[in-house]
Amino acid sequence: MVRMAHGTAYWLRLLYWFGFGYLAVCMALMVGRRGRVIGIDHIKELVDLSISNINKHHSDLFMDVRITMVTGDGRSGYRASAAYIAIHVGAAAPKLPDILVDQLAPGGWMIIPIGKVFSDRHFVQVDKDLNGNVEIEELFDVLFVPLTDRKYQLGHLN
Repeated sequence: MVRMAHGTAYWLRLLYWFGFGYLAVCMALMVGRRGRVIGIDHIKELVDLSISNINKHHSDLFMDVRITMVTGDGRSGYRASAAYIAIHVGAAAPKLPDILVDQLAPGGWMIIPIGKVFSDRHFVQVDKDLNGNVEIEELFDVLFVPLTDRKYQLGHLN
């Protein structure tokens, strides 16, 4: 996380049941005034809830443009502000999404849980060196909700 201190941080937020906006605030405070955090979710109501929660105690982060929350399909990342020094994915992808690796800046890194539903999932660190070469390291086993589309997520909330 320290490596985010001098650039743009990208927080890919897909499904957190509690503390909506919490991780965006933590990252925005870590990157400092020169950094920027972008949160993305495909459920507008969750984005609105995150904005409301952040505004209650950290509205200055929006005024300083240190946090931007957008509605969109996070599985595709957010090209409008790429390339990112850091990407955090908060749900398990069945395999490493090339589209997110492509949005990493040279020298950037991503942490992402990877694994199929009802199987072992691993927290994976992806590092892109200054020449664009990618190294992948499995860190440890994890349990995460799956990285899904909007329809699937809403169907499982009812």
